Amino acid sequence: MNASPPFSQPQTSRWSSRSNPVRVMIIDDSLIVRTVLSRILDEADGFEVAAKASSTELALTILAHQSVDVILLDLEMPGMGGLDALPKILAAAVGAQVLVVSSLTDEGARHTIAALQMGAADTMLKPRAGGFDQVYRTALLEKIHALGPGSPNEFSSTKPDDRVRASPAENPGFPRLRSPSPKSPRLIAIGASTGGIHALCILLRNLPRQLDLPILVTQHLPESFISVFARQLETAGSRKTLVAGARTIIQPGCIYVAPGDGHMMVRESGKQLMTEIGHFPVASGCTPSVDPMFETAADATNGHALGIVLSGMGRDGVVGAEKLVNAGGAIMAQDEASCAVWGMPRAVTEAGLTSAVLPPAEIAGRIGVHVGAATWK
Repeated sequence: MNASPPFSQPQTSRWSSRSNPVRVMIIDDSLIVRTVLSRILDEADGFEVAAKASSTELALTILAHQSVDVILLDLEMPGMGGLDALPKILAAAVGAQVLVVSSLTDEGARHTIAALQMGAADTMLKPRAGGFDQVYRTALLEKIHALGPGSPNEFSSTKPDDRVRASPAENPGFPRLRSPSPKSPRLIAIGASTGGIHALCILLRNLPRQLDLPILVTQHLPESFISVFARQLETAGSRKTLVAGARTIIQPGCIYVAPGDGHMMVRESGKQLMTEIGHFPVASGCTPSVDPMFETAADATNGHALGIVLSGMGRDGVVGAEKLVNAGGAIMAQDEASCAVWGMPRAVTEAGLTSAVLPPAEIAGRIGVHVGAATWK
């Protein structure tokens, strides 16, 4: 691994829109990795390397007397590994977001998904030797920037310091919530990104057991993580979970996960719903993208679908959500206070597309009410 990769000149204005820099802690047993990550942050405005630790034990000692905003955490370390230490780190660094720096191995994928389920906000693949290039640098800074406190929102008309952590119904700065859709849904479609896995697992655990609607999930994740992610959802939701493919029949009571290399879409054949996989660019630039899932669900069910938007940066999902609502479907979104990044949920909320904006457990309860499952015995 090259400890001194060639970087282009930093784009100083891109990350400097905050009044205070994002304070970052790096936890990695590799001196080279700590050095390279430190250099990436030092060369960009808007970031400060507040602390570095070669072990989780040392990190916990530092966190006892020093506050940080974002923690870069390697999971595979000697002694107490990152996964075992994560609950203690989250407890010690109250309010900080954890960005897992993960290896490409199968074990690394399992540990990373487990960490995200436990409350880590996002993941970044650790590149192979010589891989800390400009593309990696930009992606890393974007993730840290989004996870920092008061992250400016490029599509928001509200300044970060003026955000109100309350229901939009109580906030005159937001459009009114829509009335619940009278159409009974044939499926539930869930879109999520940064921080979404933790929220998704909470939602699935709290769904009424009797609810037998199929659940479609599009989560922004590297392709190598998808099969592990599907197994985690099967455990969390106590429902059979499959990675969607071309012409996969959508069955009641099952969960279908978008593959990492394409967009999951919905088609109707006769009276049967099935998935298709699309490979095409979308406005959000995401693969997989939430928009095609919502859009095709609206068409295939004639609006008899319920869309859920959970924690994530950016605007993916808002285009598809608008089409679903216009077809007679409904959209619910995660509230700001429970989100790691209130980007995607905020986009649909500010667009006036949501009928409920709630924490994940309460969304699950509202889903039960919406489809009549909460009264089942």
